[in-house]
Amino acid sequence: MQSETTNTQAKSQEPPHKALIPEVKARSARDAAKLLTEHPAPVIVSVLQELNPGLAQDILSELPGGLVDGVMHAVSPELALQWKRNQTYAQASIGRLMEPAYAVFHPGMTVAQTVERLRALLKIAFITYGYVVDDKGKLAGIVTMRDLLFAEDETRLESVMQRSVFTLRPEMPLSEAMKLVLDRHYPVYPVCDEFGLLIGLVRGQAMFEEQAFEITAQAGSMVGVEKEERLATPLGQSFKFRHPWLQLNLVTAFVAGAVVALFQDTVDRLVILAVFLPILAGQSGNTGCQALAVTLRGMTLGELKAGKEKALVTKEASLGFANGAFTGLVAALGMLVMAIYQGNPNAVVLAVVVWLALVGACVISGVCGALIPITLKRMGLDPATASSIFLTTATDVVSMGMLLGLAAVLIS
Repeated sequence: MQSETTNTQAKSQEPPHKALIPEVKARSARDAAKLLTEHPAPVIVSVLQELNPGLAQDILSELPGGLVDGVMHAVSPELALQWKRNQTYAQASIGRLMEPAYAVFHPGMTVAQTVERLRALLKIAFITYGYVVDDKGKLAGIVTMRDLLFAEDETRLESVMQRSVFTLRPEMPLSEAMKLVLDRHYPVYPVCDEFGLLIGLVRGQAMFEEQAFEITAQAGSMVGVEKEERLATPLGQSFKFRHPWLQLNLVTAFVAGAVVALFQDTVDRLVILAVFLPILAGQSGNTGCQALAVTLRGMTLGELKAGKEKALVTKEASLGFANGAFTGLVAALGMLVMAIYQGNPNAVVLAVVVWLALVGACVISGVCGALIPITLKRMGLDPATASSIFLTTATDVVSMGMLLGLAAVLIS
């Protein structure tokens, strides 16, 4: 009883923004902004400073203009300037993830002067490195805490700084930056503009958090789930996000249904084919999804280089043929046994039809699985956006069309 009272008292003594942080993280930027509008600017600032910089920028973009002005007045001038600068960069770019560079020093400063200034800065910011810039603000080098610890007090920073500095550009896409930092694992990366001027810092943790969110959102994008939708998204908003894609899926399903309607006479004569329609659709659909998953992974990791698309499509077509040929044997055997059991005089021909249809459907589905995301990317769209819906339509139309079409041609 006493421990419960103590826990209750401890929670009541927590700053008001602490309870908001998990709620904000569980929402999309738009929903989080709606939640924060109910609180004063100082509370909003406290919450935003605890978030990933990318999410903080997205929320700021959704806040009403008047409230944004209040938020900017409630933070330090350095942070306000950084947030305004970050807003000028595109979504999913390094510029959206920047934090202010507080530990900025002149190369002529001594170690003793630097340490004294660091003592004051550590009270307001988490400092990992010191950044040495010239009179114009151009990054000249970095200083680690170890450098300062072992250097003499009167030593100038230009003598102890590391001049070869790895930097990122603010307009660089996050996916491209992740490839560059993959084997470096620095806790913080300086961000410089085209002239080499230091304009901010980006933490490795923030980059990996943002990339992890993009990867988790990709699976939803393939089936028409918006990136903004979270578990805490209201029912009505989730409906608005998902329903248009389901309508599109319904339209594409009618296309597959129309293919069956074209061969209605064949289905009426050979009812046994109806048993194998979902088998072919499912098998070719899975083949296409495998190709789609590998292609999207290659795009995300930067493995799919320009000019390599033809080789990828050829490989997926070959895999489709091999997989279709071997699984087609099993399916054809099943058709043969079932047709003989029913006394169908065209049992052997029906088995051949199933094998040919499954091989052809798997080849085309593999090609579609590779081509759909490549085509979407060339059109300037997200390669994952509803790609599964388009792929399902293609595989259903091809598998059903080939099975019924071959049966109509080969069996009189």
